[in-house]
Amino acid sequence: MVRLLVTGGAGFIGANFVAYVLQSHSEVEITILDKLTYAGNRNSIAKLLGSRVKLVVGDICDGPLVAKLVCQTDMIVHFAAESHNDNSLSNPWPFIQTNIVGTYTLIQAATKYHKRFHHISTDEVYGDLPLPGNDVKFTTTSPYQPSSPYSASKASSDMLVRAWIRSFGLQATISNCSNNYGPYQYIEKFIPRQITNILSGRRPKLYGSGNNVRDWIHVNDHSVAIWDILTKGRIGETYLIGANGEMSNKAVLEMILRLMGKSQDAYDIVKDRPGHDLRYAIDATKLRDDLGWQPRYTDFQSGLQATINWYSDHQDWWQADKNKVEASYARKNQ
Repeated sequence: MVRLLVTGGAGFIGANFVAYVLQSHSEVEITILDKLTYAGNRNSIAKLLGSRVKLVVGDICDGPLVAKLVCQTDMIVHFAAESHNDNSLSNPWPFIQTNIVGTYTLIQAATKYHKRFHHISTDEVYGDLPLPGNDVKFTTTSPYQPSSPYSASKASSDMLVRAWIRSFGLQATISNCSNNYGPYQYIEKFIPRQITNILSGRRPKLYGSGNNVRDWIHVNDHSVAIWDILTKGRIGETYLIGANGEMSNKAVLEMILRLMGKSQDAYDIVKDRPGHDLRYAIDATKLRDDLGWQPRYTDFQSGLQATINWYSDHQDWWQADKNKVEASYARKNQ
């Protein structure tokens, strides 16, 4: 058996990755290390726990705990992070602590015990691109230009991993992925927030003009890409993950409204986010050519409909937090 440690495995992308590995790779035993903060939900993984999956509730900044778990594993996939831009603008400190200090703690242990390490990052470390009308996309040679405390903390963690690869021989890879969507995403994020607003009788909200463009990828395609990088990627390399899914926030919101039987203008414009990046777009040529990865969920509308159906069918998963999330946005006029 291959022993895999997954940090942040009760979060959105981590939980979906654990489900994918459990279903597709019978030779793998998984330990999830998750602090179970507001975005880490035990219910997202409850049905996965068993003989091949166990949960350890703990903090990636806890050096002795991390060392103990890393010593007992073969490979680490590091998802655990504070990830919501709006929260980083209100209180940057948890992002510094978790995303930088937590990553340092993990790579120290991975280096000491000679373990394979894969670091999950974001396209947001590259800043933003001009709006559509050109073919410029992020590549592995794009300069880092983070715009928020969140993206700056992720950029910092990437640089730590790169330095430990070069200076200490850490056996690691990095991936920077575009915006994910799918089941189990916390309702503060753009797509689930709009879906759950409609389901709970609230009007959806759109920042500013809504012309900001994101490059959407289904979380299941991301999971497959991570496994391919973990098992076939070259040590020391960075791979960008994207599925050519560029759409403006306004277009995504109007599609959600239409798919849910509402008027496409039935939303409110709210105050824009400070430093809001204009556009993200990923060039995943290296991942496709070197490792043979291809996205399967290339029809965004059908993937979005399936996501709408999931939130509609699993209202018990999100309803308890809905009022709190919207109250937080209301305090910021968003």
